[in-house]
Amino acid sequence: MKITHFGHACVLVEIERDAGTVRLLFDPGAYSTDFEGVRDLDAVLITHEHPDHVDVARLAPLLAQNPAARLIADPGSGKLLQDAGLAHETVGEGDTVTVAEVPVQVLAGDHAVIHPDLPCAHNNGYLVDGRLLHPGDAFVLSPQPVDILLLPTGGPWMKASEAIDYLRVVAPRVAIPIHQAGLAAVHRQLHQQLFRNLGPERCTIQVLDHAAATAV
Repeated sequence: MKITHFGHACVLVEIERDAGTVRLLFDPGAYSTDFEGVRDLDAVLITHEHPDHVDVARLAPLLAQNPAARLIADPGSGKLLQDAGLAHETVGEGDTVTVAEVPVQVLAGDHAVIHPDLPCAHNNGYLVDGRLLHPGDAFVLSPQPVDILLLPTGGPWMKASEAIDYLRVVAPRVAIPIHQAGLAAVHRQLHQQLFRNLGPERCTIQVLDHAAATAV
């Protein structure tokens, strides 16, 4: 499996199959960069409707350049995509979609609470090929062991201790920090060191270079 991090929550996952490479892009949002040139996508998957996870203005031309790509989203993003005239599939808890032979299980729930006075958005977590988990903006748990966790690192809905506890519970082989665009560089490094020092003993924290495909 190869993973490319385009900043914040936007990640390209490439999985080899007999018929070729399956390419899945997650959460092309407003805080992410350089995903616009990605081609040969099989699907674009959205975890929830917040603009840092779906930038409609850049999503439309991306899909135009990837006409075979399926757009798969949570129920809360449906109206946003419909208003933009983007054909999409809505998936929720208990659903499993197969994209070019790769199963994607939907682990649905609610967005983590930012403040009780704010409305709570829907949030889809996606378990890809039974191996990689993109939890979106919630500490989503998988019903089975996870090999690779895309680990939320910073945001108004979380604190570092919660991310550490989540990492301990999931206990993946590899954790890749994501969702960190709002953190200064020094704080990103601090959080990453906390993950290394306080995470599970056999878990590797792998920080990816921006827009560089990395075998994991």
